[in-house]
Amino acid sequence: MTSIGIIGSEGRMGVALAAAISEAGQRRCGIDKGGDVARLAIEADVLVDFSSPSALEATLDACIAAGKPIVIGTTGLEERHHYLIDHAAADIAVLQTGNTALGVTLLAHLVREAAARLDPEYDIEIVEMHHRMKLDAPSGTALLLGQAAADGRGIDLAAACERGRDGVTGARGHGKIGFASLRGGTVAGDHDVIFAGPEEMITLSHRAENRMIFARGAVKAALWLTGQKPGRYTMPQVLGLPER
Repeated sequence: MTSIGIIGSEGRMGVALAAAISEAGQRRCGIDKGGDVARLAIEADVLVDFSSPSALEATLDACIAAGKPIVIGTTGLEERHHYLIDHAAADIAVLQTGNTALGVTLLAHLVREAAARLDPEYDIEIVEMHHRMKLDAPSGTALLLGQAAADGRGIDLAAACERGRDGVTGARGHGKIGFASLRGGTVAGDHDVIFAGPEEMITLSHRAENRMIFARGAVKAALWLTGQKPGRYTMPQVLGLPER
């Protein structure tokens, strides 16, 4: 039996994680804001973090000190956070992802394959919708899917993305990847990747009906990660999918 430590145990994802850990027959422990992350890292076999970017540095330091792996599902990460993750991965196993749902992991694989096989005349647009309380946009999942599309085409996502169109923007840039973010209600997460080509359109979609899909995926990832050497890992590796 594996002990899984939850960072942000009282939040919406924390509650879902607790249920998923019990469902999987594993032990759980956790802390919320102001809790002792160093102690949690000592007690748990592996940590799962869906809290906030501002807490990540302290959490990684605690994991390094305790020699414990961590699954990071927190979104809204910036370049410096990825630097910290890369640094931690020299000492511990770290899995960071914009979405832990197994269906989204498979969707990203399909998006990459479609982008690689359809010529650039097929414009790529990513539409996502989440509940009214979500703080970041585009969602981490939308960015994950955008990266998959960019990888399939062999281009740099940062240079190709178009966000927040408003007013007279001019014609759509050739080869660009567009993002649109919708917010409202209690939507757990809807994502559509649209390939709009000459006289036809292909849409690859995922609908999250409940946060439990993210929690179950995170638990699967955490159990898989406990057997890995130090390094940076991804959800496709958990499912045995090729990443390129």
